[in-house]
Amino acid sequence: MTHIDWIVLAVTLVFIVFYGAYKNMRVRSEGGFLRGEDQSWFTMGVSVMATQASAITFLSAPGLGYESGLRFVQFYFGLPLAIIIVCAFFVPMYYKLNVFTAYEFLEKRFDVRVRLFTAFLFLVQRGLAAGITIFAPALILSTILGWRLDLTCIVVGLLVIVYTVSGGTKAVSMTQKWQMGIIMLGLVFSFVLLWGDISNHLSFKDTIQFAGTLDKMKAIDFSWDLSERYTVWSGLTGGFFLALSYFGTDQSQVQRYLGGKSIAESRAGLLFNAVLKIPMQFFILFIGVLVFVFFTIEKPPLHFNQTAVELLSDSAVQEVQLREAKFERIHNEIQRNRIWWTDPSMRESIAPQLQSYIQQEQKLRNEVKTIIAREQEEAKDTNYVFLYFVLNHLPIGVVGLIIAMILSAAMSSTAGELNALTTTTAVDFYQRLGKREATLKVSRLMTAGWGVLAIIFAMLANLFDNLIEMVNLLGSLFYGTILGVFIVAFVFKKIKGSCVFPAAIISQLAVLLLHFWQTAGGPQVGYLWYNLVGCVLVVVLSFVCQLFIRTSK
Repeated sequence: MTHIDWIVLAVTLVFIVFYGAYKNMRVRSEGGFLRGEDQSWFTMGVSVMATQASAITFLSAPGLGYESGLRFVQFYFGLPLAIIIVCAFFVPMYYKLNVFTAYEFLEKRFDVRVRLFTAFLFLVQRGLAAGITIFAPALILSTILGWRLDLTCIVVGLLVIVYTVSGGTKAVSMTQKWQMGIIMLGLVFSFVLLWGDISNHLSFKDTIQFAGTLDKMKAIDFSWDLSERYTVWSGLTGGFFLALSYFGTDQSQVQRYLGGKSIAESRAGLLFNAVLKIPMQFFILFIGVLVFVFFTIEKPPLHFNQTAVELLSDSAVQEVQLREAKFERIHNEIQRNRIWWTDPSMRESIAPQLQSYIQQEQKLRNEVKTIIAREQEEAKDTNYVFLYFVLNHLPIGVVGLIIAMILSAAMSSTAGELNALTTTTAVDFYQRLGKREATLKVSRLMTAGWGVLAIIFAMLANLFDNLIEMVNLLGSLFYGTILGVFIVAFVFKKIKGSCVFPAAIISQLAVLLLHFWQTAGGPQVGYLWYNLVGCVLVVVLSFVCQLFIRTSK
């Protein structure tokens, strides 16, 4: 990065921090710190979106678009319907009960065991996810500065802790408006500049057709293959249950809309997300597709994580260099065939050859990953695709803005998650079991404690291939069970906590066993289905238990 890029980055981040500190001066109560108060629908809606749109979204989603095209967008197909249901049933219930957390409602409906168990599941999955959202910006800084990744995780984590501890929920929500503005500006700049480079070689129509020829534009898959992670059916079912649990029961989201001025404001903010989430995610994935097309014009690296390559031993470097020469020959063929492809009369005959060269290129990439894996823990490079493009192909000044965009996303989402973890710990455990109020000082200490745990989790995040898939997998492991408990609470009024509690435990164990069975080589099921399995098991087991109790009397 140039001095101008560092100045743009520093000015942007300093503005965000000072704005957050200014808003923090107005936070004087536990309510303002834990829940936030009297926010407009726009502030709340942007805050909900910013909490979802972490740095992971802007690092990993373009990498997914680069590798597998637009398929991931199907993950969000169930989201609009889920938000409508949340607006209709969850929001008014939370407002009526005047709760700080979603899990307070479960004690009123069932008992304290159910409340604490679901709150515990939230803390586990969201605590792990918070670590991954810290890892993403650490990945950026370690790549730019050449720092050790584990030490960078510590530095980034401490900065986020200071930022979050000082502000609380309301200050975080207010600051997220500006952070989302920077994020959207960065995305638009990325698209415009990327398309500007491609347009010198391909028209927009040809670009779409060329990407489609290489199977990057397929956004819809109607197959019933359960091993496929992203299909229309997994999105409309598993994705629906995941989104319903996320927006309806995950404290990181519930906390955002409980700070609205009224039920109407909260509903408007949620519907704002229902309308914009799929188009925004499609746009981000499409940027990844354009990066793929760009790297058929410009030569890409054999491995996008250049730092990993630089740390290889001499013998490993020689192995990589042998493949580098072959990789360059294959890429030259891709460029030559791409030029021929622009002739409409040759497209049908050229397409199979192009696909073959792309597969050969990917095979060489996989061989290099194997070489790197022999000497280092980190051998994956999906998360580095967009970062490599930004650092090596965008103009001076814009690089600083894009890096600021990604760091802003990291700050906003991690701050929201730490706030939610603190609120759940303070309200559902400290206050409920300790029978005393959590003071502002205690709440801030809890935030710091969760921040430290998130740093520890972040230092383990480099074991995963794609961060955005890992975050969603973590959610899918737990969200189904949590949602099942809430559905029983809302729909089956006669089922008691004595049945829901064991049903929830059995269902959670079943989902975990299903996942570990797959990792051990069992039949493969896309992780989105975990949400459906967990939810249905809780409902069915609770119903059977209550029916058994009735018939035995």
